[in-house]
Amino acid sequence: MSETLQKPPPQPSGAAAPGGQHRPRRSARSLADLVLRVREFSIGGALLVLIFGTWLANPGFLDGQGARDLLLNSSILVLLATGQSVVVLTRNIDLSVGSVVGLSAFACGGFVSGTHHGALAVVLVGTVLGAACGLVSGLLVSFGRVPALVVTLGMLYVIQGAGHAWAHGRQINAADVPDEVLALGSGSLLGVPYLPLLSALLLAATAWFLRSYRSGREMYAIGSSPEAARLAGVPVRRRVFAAYVFSGSVAGFAGALWLARFGTVVADAANGWELTVVSAVVVGGVAITGGVGTVWGAALGALLLTTMGGALVVLKVDPFWEQAITGALLLAAISTDRVVRSRTTDALRKRSRH
Repeated sequence: MSETLQKPPPQPSGAAAPGGQHRPRRSARSLADLVLRVREFSIGGALLVLIFGTWLANPGFLDGQGARDLLLNSSILVLLATGQSVVVLTRNIDLSVGSVVGLSAFACGGFVSGTHHGALAVVLVGTVLGAACGLVSGLLVSFGRVPALVVTLGMLYVIQGAGHAWAHGRQINAADVPDEVLALGSGSLLGVPYLPLLSALLLAATAWFLRSYRSGREMYAIGSSPEAARLAGVPVRRRVFAAYVFSGSVAGFAGALWLARFGTVVADAANGWELTVVSAVVVGGVAITGGVGTVWGAALGALLLTTMGGALVVLKVDPFWEQAITGALLLAAISTDRVVRSRTTDALRKRSRH
């Protein structure tokens, strides 16, 4: 007798395939990871092409001192881009980072001027002051529900005004800064300056937190859809508040390193850097609409902009072109993000149907 063949019951959408893996979900995740890798690879490729092309035109661009200057000049921008990325991932923005750097650098200089305070004390003062500025912005944006653009732009002017009122035209001179603090900006470990090492450590720690911890992954969920994240039980206000405190802390830390790097500072140090930081983040593949991107890409964007500025100086090109090229890169990054996001969404929908 022939055996009766029975069809297996249909599996619901998203059910585990043989082997215990969710094929549609795994495919969607693989596609999203591929998109992020392609973005970072393209930025890294553009950076390598820029460095190699400039080296061909002027071999001194990558000599010992040239490479060292490139690392030092990009360290603070990489730090600020790391902090800004966390805020932008939540579909917000922080335009006050440049003014926080200036206020923190001047405050740290006033704290150690004519004293024997060490580098750790300077870093703590700068970080705490930056965290206080980020706390105010975070409270207004997350719990006060004031638009981030309005809050951080207002904070920019408030901090600048407070800095000028405090300084009264004075500046901190390198001769009054303790040698231990200056050594933080000029010293090195095994030939690598301290500043790039500190930037790399903070960058790696932030990337690990965003990828490995639930609260870090919730930043992406908030940026993708704040309302959906709220319905899923994500504490949206607390996460946004934490993002601003982190960004402010990083900006304050960067201000302390600014003092260590340059020694002589004024109250409006890093004036105008807020737009450069946002440009680095967006060029690095972090979507201005939130939810997409990595801090690694933002760091590559900061390196690209810094290297481009140094290359134009080496090639004796008018500095005007640096701003023009930065603007063009920013527009290209935003346009590419829109196209990639649209195509990725369509591809994920097709895969989920299958």
